[in-house]
Amino acid sequence: MIEFGKKATNMHLEASPDKILKDINIIVSNQQDQFNTTWTNIKRELRSQKIFLLTEKQLNREQQNFVLTYYTESVRSFIVPLMIEDIQDFPTLNDKSIYLACKLSKKDGTIPQRFALVSVTSRLPRFITLPSTSENKYIILLEDIIRFCLPNLFSYFGYDTFSSNIIKVTRDAEMDIDNDVSTSLIQKIEKGLKNRKKGKPVRFIYDKEIDNSLLNYLIKRLGISNIDSIQPGERIHNFKDFINFPDNVFERKNLRKKAFIHPILQNASSVTSVILQRDVLLNFPYHSFESVIDLLIEAAISPDVISIKLTCYRLAPGSNIINALTNAVRNGKSVIVVMELRARFDEEANLEWKRKLEESGAKVYIGAPNMKIHAKICLIKKRVNNHTTHLGFVSTGNLNEKTARLYGDHCLLTSNRHIMADINRIFTYLENQDNPQLLKACKKLIVSPVTMRTQMHSLIDREIQVARQGKPAAITLKINSLSDEELILKLYTAAKAGVKIKMIIRGICCMFTENKKFVKKIKAISIIDEYLEHARVFIFHNEGKEKAFISSADWMVRNIDHRVEVTCPVNDKEIQKELKDILDIQLSDNVKARVLDNELTNRYATSQHPKKIRSQIETFNYLSKKKYLSGEAGSN
Repeated sequence: MIEFGKKATNMHLEASPDKILKDINIIVSNQQDQFNTTWTNIKRELRSQKIFLLTEKQLNREQQNFVLTYYTESVRSFIVPLMIEDIQDFPTLNDKSIYLACKLSKKDGTIPQRFALVSVTSRLPRFITLPSTSENKYIILLEDIIRFCLPNLFSYFGYDTFSSNIIKVTRDAEMDIDNDVSTSLIQKIEKGLKNRKKGKPVRFIYDKEIDNSLLNYLIKRLGISNIDSIQPGERIHNFKDFINFPDNVFERKNLRKKAFIHPILQNASSVTSVILQRDVLLNFPYHSFESVIDLLIEAAISPDVISIKLTCYRLAPGSNIINALTNAVRNGKSVIVVMELRARFDEEANLEWKRKLEESGAKVYIGAPNMKIHAKICLIKKRVNNHTTHLGFVSTGNLNEKTARLYGDHCLLTSNRHIMADINRIFTYLENQDNPQLLKACKKLIVSPVTMRTQMHSLIDREIQVARQGKPAAITLKINSLSDEELILKLYTAAKAGVKIKMIIRGICCMFTENKKFVKKIKAISIIDEYLEHARVFIFHNEGKEKAFISSADWMVRNIDHRVEVTCPVNDKEIQKELKDILDIQLSDNVKARVLDNELTNRYATSQHPKKIRSQIETFNYLSKKKYLSGEAGSN
């Protein structure tokens, strides 16, 4: 916007983009200071457990020998130093990588100083445990091993003095898909992936101890003109790698509770046989994702299964979902996959999955033009004694066994004929994309972009009408983000009419939650804890005959108007109560919940409850002890 100048302010509500950018950078700088304080505290706690992070300058003789050997045997083959002053076209730095910016010099000044870059490979562990003769545990970072061995790496040039500091470039990751109708979507995405790697640098982070002459040279060669995008930092960057910190060095550690098979499925002969009798709600990451994989494996080998249809958005590396589908093809099943290629940062992986599926013989559709396919649905068709039955699932999260261990989501396994009929209509549309009336024809499922907005308005209006009659009215929402203006205005109307509104919103919330005109105060919280709260759940009081839904859609314009999303009713009373119980636990959280107020203070929620309630722990306890009644799929 700053680059566009007056044109930008004429097109946009923000009248002072330069001021906004400066305010952002002040916030980021403050956050970086808070982060550094946190990191200092973590190092102190590590030391209390006799765990020490060593730099290349803190090694004893035995550790030095170990580092030299490790470098020679494991690291050297991955290192290709770039003598950047000799390169006319400066190399494109990967925005997911960290680099050592090196200054080489000779003490006696007989050789001119030179600059070099060394990429810190991501193909090796970043944390290496060092030998120790005491009870202390010592760990060194991969970049510090490279630092220690710089004399070996650059000995050819005759230098004897070396300095090195971490730098990192963040590039503009937006992928522009042009409207050239003569180019296929796949070709556009492939082109976009190549362009992304060369995207404009929007942030340059460096170790503040770096040599000034080297820093200025890098900024010039990288073409970074915006001073606000240049951020000094500490010695270590890419802290996301700490998720792989070696855990065998800890004597005391809080082990993540292991996911368990849903009790209804625990001793069943098959997942399929259960679903044909009743609905089952899987609650990840507490329930195991293995049940979903088992369902697909059973479908792949069952002689009665004719076809499997599935939508895919983000898959795990080495996906068991893909393995089950390719095996189904080998067993003579018809397999149809709707693969969304435009899943942000998963475009390249999804292109590879598409190729693998097609090579196996599966049919792969790449979604609708101008719309992402974000629905998470599956349809399995069985034929027994000339009778056709359908089963499958609707989920709030991706079919990804890796993230299912970390993301809080719901997946409804069902053979309900009304839901299956609607899922079949959606797949028929996705395979042809020439008849949007198929989406409008859905009788049970609420589908974006055709009926989601009107149905949500209608459900909220129903609560408003009841509240104005002086009767109890309530709406409980759990979503990732709330930014759709029309729905926010509708919720304002509801609050002013006396509807009791409770919201759990993890991310974006563009709604004021406090207003003197609200008859009842809105309760709105965000829960940030060990697991990512990713589920979407909507519950409407409906004069005591509650309507509950799970959904793949947030309340954002993009999800409601520009994506294919599915919102599924949950009519089974036992499952509906289970959903409500989980939401009630989350709404009572007084450990990890933060209040969403008008001032954006993000203060922790408090309550009069004497017990500390950490909802993710309480949810695990609730589900692990829950007893289930018998039920039938037809009840949904």
